[in-house]
Amino acid sequence: MTAATFCVLALSLQQSPAQTPATWKAVDSVLGRTGTLQGETYRVGFPRNDLHVTVGAVTVRAALALGSWVAFKQTPDSQAMLMGDLVLLESEVGPVLDALQQGGIEQTAVHNHLLGETPHVVYVHIIGRGRPAALATTVRAALARTRTPAATVPAAPPSFNLDTAQIAQIIGAHGRVTGGVYQIGVPRAAPVTVDSVEVSPAMGVATAINIQPTSAGNAVTTGDFVMIASEVNPVLRALRANGIAVTALHSHMLTESPRLLFMHFWGDGDALKLARGLRAALDQMNIKRN
Repeated sequence: MTAATFCVLALSLQQSPAQTPATWKAVDSVLGRTGTLQGETYRVGFPRNDLHVTVGAVTVRAALALGSWVAFKQTPDSQAMLMGDLVLLESEVGPVLDALQQGGIEQTAVHNHLLGETPHVVYVHIIGRGRPAALATTVRAALARTRTPAATVPAAPPSFNLDTAQIAQIIGAHGRVTGGVYQIGVPRAAPVTVDSVEVSPAMGVATAINIQPTSAGNAVTTGDFVMIASEVNPVLRALRANGIAVTALHSHMLTESPRLLFMHFWGDGDALKLARGLRAALDQMNIKRN
């Protein structure tokens, strides 16, 4: 065998086979629903359509702030890393933690994202390593201890009457309308690793901006800014200067590099004014620019 042939063979052994949705068929089978392949990440959503959560006079749609999810990424040892965020009622937290621990999935944060919501909602961030089907089995066992709905045929989408093109132009990033909510993801410019594995934006390390229309030209917005420590107070000042409330500041992970902080927010008012405030905050961060 020549040196060149050996190098080609070694490289082919290091590379993962090209992924397709079929790669994750076993995960779909266990979870009882189909996810979406986003680059190297397979993400499955569990919207909490069973919950009726309000903040003041606003009914929070599942796509705004009530979407549980898990994301899988293949690792070099032919297994997978799982990360996710589960949306739970207070009464569901203990049983879910027990089920996750029994299956070897760890918790990295338990906290609020919103303020003043009724009923109170708790967010549990998780991480696991192992065979994809085994990880999915543990997630399913945990969700079975909640009222999270089984996958159903999607209902007709709610009406949506905001100018998303103008919002995208102001914010500097494009999104999509899902479940009556305009969702924008803004990745960081530098890579993020967890336990030496690079994690993609779809695994929860992109700034999330969700905008839900309320009345003609008005909206509420929530989500989280994903920041390094030096960005925290500039982002906070920009949000407050534009009338957007900061509802939480905390970590979501334990062993990420660089260290990341997550700032959740809530804004209510003219949609374009909110977009300008969100853009002012994004301008304080090292993000990928369109």
